[in-house]
Amino acid sequence: MTVEELKKAVADGTVDTVLLAIADMEGRLQGKRLTASHFLGDVLEHGAEGCNYLLAVDVDMETVGGYAMSSWDTGYGDFEMVPDLETLRMVPWLPATAMVMADLQWHDGREVVASPRQILRRQLGRLQERGMSANAATELEFIVFRNTYEEAWRKGFHELEPANLYNIDYSLLGTSRVEPLIRRIRNEMAGAGMEVENSKGECNLGQHEINFRYDTALATADNHAIYKNGAKEIAAQEEHSITFMAKFNQREGNSCHIHCSLANEDGSNAFAADESLFEHFVAGQLACMDELTLLYAPHVNSYKRFAVGSFAPTAIAWGRDNRTCSLRVVGHGEGLRVENRLPGADVNPYLALSAMIAAGLHGIDESLSLEPVFEGNAYESDKPRVPSNIYDARDAFAASKVAAEAFGADVVDHYLNRANVEIEAFEAAVTDWERYRGFERL
Repeated sequence: MTVEELKKAVADGTVDTVLLAIADMEGRLQGKRLTASHFLGDVLEHGAEGCNYLLAVDVDMETVGGYAMSSWDTGYGDFEMVPDLETLRMVPWLPATAMVMADLQWHDGREVVASPRQILRRQLGRLQERGMSANAATELEFIVFRNTYEEAWRKGFHELEPANLYNIDYSLLGTSRVEPLIRRIRNEMAGAGMEVENSKGECNLGQHEINFRYDTALATADNHAIYKNGAKEIAAQEEHSITFMAKFNQREGNSCHIHCSLANEDGSNAFAADESLFEHFVAGQLACMDELTLLYAPHVNSYKRFAVGSFAPTAIAWGRDNRTCSLRVVGHGEGLRVENRLPGADVNPYLALSAMIAAGLHGIDESLSLEPVFEGNAYESDKPRVPSNIYDARDAFAASKVAAEAFGADVVDHYLNRANVEIEAFEAAVTDWERYRGFERL
């Protein structure tokens, strides 16, 4: 949607609200609902203010310590949300509403370096310096329940009713039961400017996936965040709920497979044009996977997804069309790409794509050699293992020279503190497992 189209829609009453959105550390949309007239008359030119604590809170939006950019000591001031007009679009699932993503800067014009969108922009800038860009697609799995979010909360997330009661992976019969909701999500995401390819059932009860055509890395990350937010809103309107938790129960987890390729200045696939470039890029992914896992698996729950025989990876290995490996190379010619199977659906797409680009550039800059392709069952191999918990991932990220060089000390410190906040919250919690195990028997 162009600004002129928005002005016309506002004039004829089609649009009365504009959502100004940023992506927070979790990849969630935060921001303001603006009257369309205020957006056009003021925010379009000058941006809007938002409290800088939006990048310095925990998942529950509680203020926490340890962040250099925002604290009680600094007064929790504002940063500026600057609309990126290339992202302006209608929101079909909300009446008379448009949306635009924003970049973050301080009042003096300096970028907010810890902002996920700015982190990805900087990695894309590093690619641009080398005459390349990145294309990507994310595949998000989720579980649908026939309970509202409020009902699920009141039930303590116990005894929820999944939308399907058996494995419906690729089943046309099973997915038809939920087609009214899934069809609505597909069509309304298309109405928001996303190119939807397909949807399918998955293995866990009530588990589904909707896939979108690849786009530039920044557009893919934006679309990912908007889709995730919108799917939840549409589900709520249909008196259902959706979870993107990496591991909701002991069955299969929710993945977010990320496909990535590099493009030359003419738009052609750089991997197809230069086999050594492709090999260096994949070698970089392998070399950095351990130390960048924190950006692929940001929560305590994320690591419970890494289980043998679950289609979630446990081995740091690459294979050609091999779903037991953490890196799966697929396609050929202009479609050649690498699929990172490590992230779960709880991932922040901006940070995950930043990690993949940083790792790939490390492999390219150091001319890393690619190990032989792995064939067979990587779960049973002697390959190095991905970190099995957030403690190990945090420590590897803290020691990473690649992260320090690619992202800078301020960003590394910021996301290390975020990991510590996550760990402290988990360690303070008393779980259902502890109650069931210890209430009577201990």
